[in-house]
Amino acid sequence: MPAKDAAIAATQIRTIAEAADALAAGRVTAEALVEMALARIADPAGEGARAYITVAADAARAQARALDALRAAGRAPSPWAGIPIGVKDLFDIAGERTRAGSVVLDDAPPATATAPAVMRLMRAGFVALGRTNMTEFAFSGLGVNPHYGTPKSPWDRATGRLPGGSSSGTAVAVADGMGLAALGTDTGGSCRVPAAMCGVVGFKPTAARVPLAGVLPLAPSLDSVGPLANTVADCALLDALMAGEEDPAPLVPAPLGGLRLGIPRGTYMTEDFDATVARVFERTLARLSVAGARVELFDLPELADISAANATGGFAASESWAWHRRLIAERADRYDPRILARIRRGERLSAADYIKLREDRARIIAAIAPRTAPFDAVITPTCPVVPPALAEVEDEKEYNRINLLLLRNTTVANFLDRCAISLPCHEPGEPPVGLMLMGERMGDARLLAVAAAVEAALRVPR
Repeated sequence: MPAKDAAIAATQIRTIAEAADALAAGRVTAEALVEMALARIADPAGEGARAYITVAADAARAQARALDALRAAGRAPSPWAGIPIGVKDLFDIAGERTRAGSVVLDDAPPATATAPAVMRLMRAGFVALGRTNMTEFAFSGLGVNPHYGTPKSPWDRATGRLPGGSSSGTAVAVADGMGLAALGTDTGGSCRVPAAMCGVVGFKPTAARVPLAGVLPLAPSLDSVGPLANTVADCALLDALMAGEEDPAPLVPAPLGGLRLGIPRGTYMTEDFDATVARVFERTLARLSVAGARVELFDLPELADISAANATGGFAASESWAWHRRLIAERADRYDPRILARIRRGERLSAADYIKLREDRARIIAAIAPRTAPFDAVITPTCPVVPPALAEVEDEKEYNRINLLLLRNTTVANFLDRCAISLPCHEPGEPPVGLMLMGERMGDARLLAVAAAVEAALRVPR
């Protein structure tokens, strides 16, 4: 097809599903999709310089041309071959240095192997455009990065709003079309918080579904690998491929009528919202009820026990300290001081503290399981506030306060070792608000089907 026509078609594509259909029909080429994404990254008026730490433009172009040739010969490795994506700077890619959004690892040797989660997508023919920006070592929900710059949320860029973290560049890249999807990680909300702040979909699978090999750790007890994209179906596809499914079945939304959606009554997950979040959440609940879902309040008193268990820093502090302690001894001055302080909380935790934390977690998981079992999903706002201004977190106390606030609801799923997803529920022109659905451990397929039904009920032109 003429290159000009392919380029025009590429500008109209927002999702992986649309791209796959257009590639199969010959309306667009992989080269056109990649060129469009690279142009948006390179746009000096955009956020590409902050959303991506490195861009592999030449390699992406060469791969796209090769995949177009394979498709023309009937040999494309999958329907998604040639679709451009971003990869968070936490994943190993052979021959590249994994910096984790830091300068501490500038002299680390390049990776000798590619993380399985990334390799599985590459084998399907997805084109990695480059490494997306993130909070240093993934240890904050704000998305601030003093080393590579902080990409702004798509909302109110004149003011400059937080993108959410730690997968900040990942979410901004998806929102701005700098790739049709991107890979993130989620230890306490790092896929879902930026998804909520940037108006896209972010999925945190049950941790055991996707291998963590080749992913620089924050807290292995909580870490998980998840996608960000523009639809639930796109997230489901990427998750299935990363989990090792070679021929994923299309996502079929669950019937919304009769679904039971539970809201934890009188808990921090459903309190102290700003006015916009409160209004959008109430409107969302009303729409789901009209569509046939049963929205019910239920008691979940054990949430208070999660807060108590994490009061001294939890798994993130203790396990990150174990990984970083030697680096900190050698080059503490190269860390973002706010991240360094969070890691150093783990220095004060004893082996007895860690053992008790593990015991508390097991007890809380067992206690909560029967309370949530009757529901198809637990639903709350992803974050209790819309994206704060970057200027608000220049003060250290506000940095810590807002960080805890953004992560308040999302950390629950990680502690309980469950799957969860954030999808946008605001209308065009409104500040971004995320709706979080939490499922059961290894209930990922069911949660995605429920989320697809909710998404369809809420869908408005965006």
